[in-house]
Amino acid sequence: MKVLVTGATGFVGRALVAGLEAEGVAVEVATRQRVGDIGVATDWTAALSGCSTVIHLAARVHVMRDEAIDPLQVFREVNVGGTLNLARQAAQAGVRRFVFLSSIKVNGEGRDEPYRESDLPSPLDAYAISKWEAEQGLRQIEQETGMEVVVLRPPLVYGQGVKANFQRLLAAVDKGWPLPLGAVVNRRSLLYLGNLVDAIQLCLVHPAAAGRTYLLSDGEDVSTPELIRRLARVMERPARLLAVPPAWFELGGRVLGRGAEVRRLLGSLRIDGSAIREELGWVPPYTLDQGLAETVRAWGTRE
Repeated sequence: MKVLVTGATGFVGRALVAGLEAEGVAVEVATRQRVGDIGVATDWTAALSGCSTVIHLAARVHVMRDEAIDPLQVFREVNVGGTLNLARQAAQAGVRRFVFLSSIKVNGEGRDEPYRESDLPSPLDAYAISKWEAEQGLRQIEQETGMEVVVLRPPLVYGQGVKANFQRLLAAVDKGWPLPLGAVVNRRSLLYLGNLVDAIQLCLVHPAAAGRTYLLSDGEDVSTPELIRRLARVMERPARLLAVPPAWFELGGRVLGRGAEVRRLLGSLRIDGSAIREELGWVPPYTLDQGLAETVRAWGTRE
């Protein structure tokens, strides 16, 4: 089996390629230098040569403060047009299975009860809408060509090389900064990078994964204060949590025009990941605490 991996130099891609190669899988790495920018005109002929499966990770990712005049159109160019162009060429090249990394944001945001595969999709921003449109397009290509499509919707992924808010949280806990999040009452599902890689590898080969969409998580939901306490414990730092009323954050978010960011910080996002466990027998190889410990270890050895 030879696998084409797009986005191979990214956060998830680097770990996935290493995992595949450790299992003796032949990997074809698609980089921007080789295939150029991903869009409706990208020529994948050379990259797809000899590949029986594709794992499509490359995407225009969620941007907190998008300055594009029409953000949805920009997301669509890469996440919809680019994805479906690759899928059509993959089917023509005889690719048997196409694994697509989507997002839990396709299900929606802001509710307390767990999200499930059976939910009616409710994407709220341009990124999520583009992922949902890509999923729908892939299902159409699957029906037309017979190429098997597997869709994975992860929540926030953390691990070695994590960036953005999780990286900032690691730095704040490491430095012992007081964090005004002690009064936050929420529950959030997370996914360790090693667990995501393991799930992708399983979905690459398991016969029952064909045509399915799966939600993924570590299997344990934590509040934001509890996450900070666990990180602090691993780092052997004090967890300095201040009990600032969440209403103050909400007011500040509205004043500063960052209400959506504040809602994500304070809100819950829980995943019912039982389907992939029951249908494919998947068991995450790392617990939440093990994943956090590995993330902190990598953080401590960074250059």
